[in-house]
Amino acid sequence: MTFQLSETHLAAGARLMARLDAFAEFTDEPGRLTRLFLSDAHKAAAAAFIGWCAEAGIEARIDAAGNVVARYEGKSAGAPALMIGSHIDTVRDAGRFDGNYGALAALAVVEGLAAEGKRLDHAIEIVAFGDEEGVRYRTTLTGSLALAGRYPEDALDQRDSNGVYMRDALRAFGGDPETAPFIRGDNVAAFVEAHIEQGPALEADGLPLGVVTAINGATRLEVAVDGMAGHAGATPMNLRRDAMTAAAEMVLAVETRARAEANLVGTVGRITVWPGAANVIPGVARFSIDLRAPDDFRRTVALVALDRTFHEIASARGVRVTSTTTHEANAYVCDPKIVAGLARAVEAVGVPPRLLPSGAGHDTMAMGHLCPSGMLFVRCKGGVSHNPLESITLEDCAYGLAALSRFARDFRTAV
Repeated sequence: MTFQLSETHLAAGARLMARLDAFAEFTDEPGRLTRLFLSDAHKAAAAAFIGWCAEAGIEARIDAAGNVVARYEGKSAGAPALMIGSHIDTVRDAGRFDGNYGALAALAVVEGLAAEGKRLDHAIEIVAFGDEEGVRYRTTLTGSLALAGRYPEDALDQRDSNGVYMRDALRAFGGDPETAPFIRGDNVAAFVEAHIEQGPALEADGLPLGVVTAINGATRLEVAVDGMAGHAGATPMNLRRDAMTAAAEMVLAVETRARAEANLVGTVGRITVWPGAANVIPGVARFSIDLRAPDDFRRTVALVALDRTFHEIASARGVRVTSTTTHEANAYVCDPKIVAGLARAVEAVGVPPRLLPSGAGHDTMAMGHLCPSGMLFVRCKGGVSHNPLESITLEDCAYGLAALSRFARDFRTAV
């Protein structure tokens, strides 16, 4: 399907695309986009974001939890705020649109209002969350959970792969580990996040935009398998307590369980072994599990079943298995009034509203504990994300910005 955009909307989309390109230069790894929470690249990106806010006459700052926050006042100072934004951290070797699109689109919405000198009946708060991906530290959604008043109790005491505590990295970044657990969004009437779909549904339907109805719940685990290291040549196969082969069987059990149930997805994205020598039987294996489903009960049942299977495997192979939950997020149903308002905004820019669920987790899940929340999806090529091939068109970028802007301007009537 083809839809018609105004030249003004296309020009705004082109500016946003150019800024996304510029923002992708802030990376921890030259030659590919990797921007981890509280890293030097994250700090440089936050400074650039704050600078762009200043150019538009908007004062921005880093809050105690490492988010960039800014406020565009309404007609009356202290009016309730519509908060819009997304995250600016990335996975390793990332695409440039995941998270960054929503954060920079939020800024573009306010830039448009400021350029017109227009004030609304409500304020607009912009947020660029610091930690959604959970790559550097085990927890995810740290920034949005902080604003929702649900800061993870153990977050600050976690260490990254180099042994750096989050509390020390947060302090060096410009946050405040002493107050981060106690901040909470104030007078926020609603939250909306624009985000690339990270899936193929919109492309299959020939639509540039979609409105999210619900977000899958997710559980992340760290699984430890402890066996006995031994000589690769001198230890008979029937006497081995091989942690790696036990872990491999457990990994396949995750895949088998997920394939057996509709809408359940399971991923093992990381595995390490020790001592990691070609001629030594692995004595220790560690791996991650990411399990997601739209139904919290069914996800819990799957987790219980996997735990039982893991212990059966461990017993048969003479190893020990333990698991630790590092992230738990219930499925989130987007606020019906926000969904309806976004659908009207999408229709207003000439696109038939398409309602769809999100398989990926988002900051919106956390913000839903603070206020009515919802999401706007923008089509991405092939549904590819968490990959440098991640791509959106200029036209779709412009559509997303136009719809987000329309929602922000019509917010009081939208909800």
